[in-house]
Amino acid sequence: MRNLDITTLRSFLAVAQSGGVTRASGLLNLTQSAVSMQLKRLEESLGLQLLDRSGRGVTLTAAGDQLLTYARRMVEMNDEIYARLTDQAYEGEIHFGVPEDILYPVVPRVLQKFHAAYPRMQVHLTTSNTIRLLQMFNRGEVDLILTTEERSHGETLDETPLRWHGAPGGTAWKQRPLPYAQARICAFRSTVIRRLEAAGVPWFQVIDSDSDRSIEATVSADLGVVALLEGHAPPQLAAIDVGDALPDLGTMKINLHVEPAKGEPVQALADMVRGGFAAL
Repeated sequence: MRNLDITTLRSFLAVAQSGGVTRASGLLNLTQSAVSMQLKRLEESLGLQLLDRSGRGVTLTAAGDQLLTYARRMVEMNDEIYARLTDQAYEGEIHFGVPEDILYPVVPRVLQKFHAAYPRMQVHLTTSNTIRLLQMFNRGEVDLILTTEERSHGETLDETPLRWHGAPGGTAWKQRPLPYAQARICAFRSTVIRRLEAAGVPWFQVIDSDSDRSIEATVSADLGVVALLEGHAPPQLAAIDVGDALPDLGTMKINLHVEPAKGEPVQALADMVRGGFAAL
């Protein structure tokens, strides 16, 4: 009977999720040649080509795409079994802060993976705006946080376009002055206002609130527009193709802040967060 090697599956999964051997080797803490050798062993054991290396990056073949779901399940099951059946040296609490607008899709996957590896550790998730999370981190009230910032503070995990969003098929973006809806303490607000004024676009604050849900309700009713990170908008809102009618908003950085002196579980959670964003 032929058996699959979890180590080679883990390397295959890392390459598939990160899009290349270089990034995967960093996530796995292995050399590039070691990762490449493991991929070669996996392909030889199956007698299949799993990766298309002909382009600039690495893409999955049809066989590789089919293997991906099974590999993810097998690696997760392996890690869960190992964590459950071996003596757990760690138990306690971790306080993790995340802005509400970047909770999905990475954070739930990370929490699930962390729970499987550290079942006795409890993660207390705090959702708030970047300004408050930075204050909490500086006071030692949270162990690690994600932030959305225009500049690189901490460790930058991703750089994502900031896009105009409105009601699907809406016309609020055409109005002048522009009905702008953004929470007062949102990290994006000063950037958006600066770019609107530089472009000479008149605007007014259509709703005065710090509630993301209130902002979303207003915008989904086509009463205003809001700036959100591309790929992180709620389903009731849609990115708007405004052409030159509204200024380009540039990009925002998703940064990770974690104290190096924190214990192994906190560092493990930070590593899982890094891997989650690398896989986007």
